[in-house]
Amino acid sequence: MCRTHLHPFLAALPKAEHHMHLEGALSPSLLFTLAARNSITIPNSDPAFGSPAALLDRYTHFSSLDDFLHYYFIGLKCLIKEQDFEQLAWDYFLKAKSDGVLHAEVFFDPQAHTGRGIAYETVVNGFTTACQRAEQELELSTKLILCFLRHLPVEDSRMTYAQAGMDLETGRVAGLGLDSSEKDFPPGAWKEIYGTAKTKGIRRTAHAGEDGPVEYIREALNELDVERIDHGIRLAEDTNLMREVAEKKILVTLCPLSNVRLQCVENVKELPIRTFLDNGVMFSINSDDPAYFGGYILQNYCAVQEAFNLTAREWEGITKAAMEGSWCNYSRKKHLLEELNETMVRFGHG
Repeated sequence: MCRTHLHPFLAALPKAEHHMHLEGALSPSLLFTLAARNSITIPNSDPAFGSPAALLDRYTHFSSLDDFLHYYFIGLKCLIKEQDFEQLAWDYFLKAKSDGVLHAEVFFDPQAHTGRGIAYETVVNGFTTACQRAEQELELSTKLILCFLRHLPVEDSRMTYAQAGMDLETGRVAGLGLDSSEKDFPPGAWKEIYGTAKTKGIRRTAHAGEDGPVEYIREALNELDVERIDHGIRLAEDTNLMREVAEKKILVTLCPLSNVRLQCVENVKELPIRTFLDNGVMFSINSDDPAYFGGYILQNYCAVQEAFNLTAREWEGITKAAMEGSWCNYSRKKHLLEELNETMVRFGHG
């Protein structure tokens, strides 16, 4: 809980999350549970794997994005069966709902699983089942976004894109993203895949400008023609590009606690949130990989509030931008905006 008078308001705000990796919701306790269930040997050479508590403590000392990814990919080895993927996603949706999330657009990394012999269908079926449960039992609308791993050869991404072709056409998978190690992996290498996807009306986003340079943001926009930018904290370094992003109403999906935990910035106050607000950049606040970075979406809202002391009206604008930048249909957006208006009135800001 944040230490501000706006906390009850922040908790009550209806939220849309756009930047959350389902695999990043794998808590140490669930990791150990799945490892035991699936007879997976946890590395005993690393003292961090001595217990769930020790692993959670290690997560507070990441030195970089790649240091985090080392533990991230070890944890994925525990995900074997369809029910494992369903349980992982369902745990996230329960937490998201308790934080006020009404709409969640969630990433998943099929290559991280198919590369170790898990069928693509096993992954998608498990996640889809959880999404359906969330919509039916929690009234939480969802979208699955397939991410390509940029540290792997582009040809591997082409194969994954082909595997997901039918799901992308039917909307079972709502769009494409690009994640994993950013430095030395410029987004333009995926231009052909993204160009093909655009001709088929498939939604597109990409991680850019996290620990990579601002030029990667421009490249993602110009070469991949993305509709969103994930992270994008380096955008403030290029005034002209920031103006372009604002004018085109391209949503930037910020992940404050993640940026601090991965040492992209020393503290939340260094993030360009005030700069984005002052320059009309649409952005949302998200949790990224919450099991690893110390907070789900509400904790991220609280961290931003403690750092910037925003007004209720500014939070209304942030929340509205998140809803308008979502990939859900018009009627769902209309409902989300109505929920926002009702909340503003309830807290005396109508």
